Amino acid sequence: MSSHKSGGEERLCTLSKGLLAPSRGLTQGSQNPEERIFHINEVRAKLLEIVGVSTNWRDHVKAMEERKLLSSFLAESQKALPSRRMKDSYTEVLLPLGSQPELREKYLTVQNTVRFGRILEDLDSLGVLICYKHTKIHSAKMSPLSIVTALVDKIDMCKKSLSPEQDIKFSGHVSWVGKTSMEVKMQMFQLHDNEFFPVLSATFVMVARDSENKRPAFVNPLILESPEEEELFRQGELNKGRRVAFSSASLLKMAPTAEERTTIHDMFLSTLDPKTISFRSRVLPPNGVWMESSKLKSLDICHPQERNIFNRIFGGFLMRRAYELGWATACNFGGSRPFIVAVDDIMFQKPVEVGSLLFLSSQVCFTQENYIQVRVHSEVASLQDKEHMTTNVFHFTFMSEKEVPLVFPRTYGESMLYLDGQRHFSSMHSLETLK
Repeated sequence: MSSHKSGGEERLCTLSKGLLAPSRGLTQGSQNPEERIFHINEVRAKLLEIVGVSTNWRDHVKAMEERKLLSSFLAESQKALPSRRMKDSYTEVLLPLGSQPELREKYLTVQNTVRFGRILEDLDSLGVLICYKHTKIHSAKMSPLSIVTALVDKIDMCKKSLSPEQDIKFSGHVSWVGKTSMEVKMQMFQLHDNEFFPVLSATFVMVARDSENKRPAFVNPLILESPEEEELFRQGELNKGRRVAFSSASLLKMAPTAEERTTIHDMFLSTLDPKTISFRSRVLPPNGVWMESSKLKSLDICHPQERNIFNRIFGGFLMRRAYELGWATACNFGGSRPFIVAVDDIMFQKPVEVGSLLFLSSQVCFTQENYIQVRVHSEVASLQDKEHMTTNVFHFTFMSEKEVPLVFPRTYGESMLYLDGQRHFSSMHSLETLK
């Protein structure tokens, strides 16, 4: 799933550092004494302070009881809340891998690049912090809102790999608001020759809930101060409409298009054994692999260490584990080291409770030239109840160092996975930049 970006937005990753910021006004507007750049280690501490929860797991029940008292600060309507500017939520965070080598090991891969799974965790935390800045209530020490990630709409990479020996900077701000939801645009830069250059752009959607995380809560409206901000907000509206349209056309609800049906039938015919006149005799074409043979699975026990500020499992942890399994799947399938190109359409359908068993299932569902589309399905089961429930479906686009085999579906269900993978692959906007 991907937005129909304007020409300027499609070239996002090729813009210079100064122009990449949401607008020059935002960058300049953030330069007051209070708006210092956060260190990456301060982000979680700041979130804990805003929500007012304990770092000790044994105190979490008491802390959540205390949060109930904050419900009096919740607005009865959006009109009762003061409007905010985009620059009010603008935040910069530094990940000083170059100047603080002791941070490196946590982010290091064996290939001497940066672990993208760790970056997903940092983006998730930053998105929540940005939304808390947008909804800050000056009369309350702690926020009455529970802000959680609803959707990772799109992450586009502009560089094949990142150096673990150069500083990284994140920036972002709220770019669109509904009544109870907020879209956050974030960028990532890496230092090169004393200048920060863009390496990633991301769009997340966050939702606000009450202090007990039980029902939706209103968020502050946005004031638009420039044509650039009006365009960002308009893009947010388009993104919302596109998500609704994409969901309506889902293969779980609607039959494939005529073109898609032809694609699947042609693939089916190419796998029939020419020596027999039978629909049952199937043979792989040259350089083909059956989809069912591309699967990998993993199991995690969700320990308290991986909890978020609301004592559910941290969404960034789920994304990291899914990404790493997806990367291993692409590596195993393609036979060479894959590079992440895009992440999109990660919907957080259900929260994951501490103590759950997390089952991840990954498979290649579409390939083209040296690109591999991987789908990771996430489900949980509690120790008491063995019923499995789907929590997320992740979509990752990888680029292999060499051309990869074609993947062929064998069943109707796999054919739908193939078409869904093809749809996600076709929606990607990073290909030209990487080429």
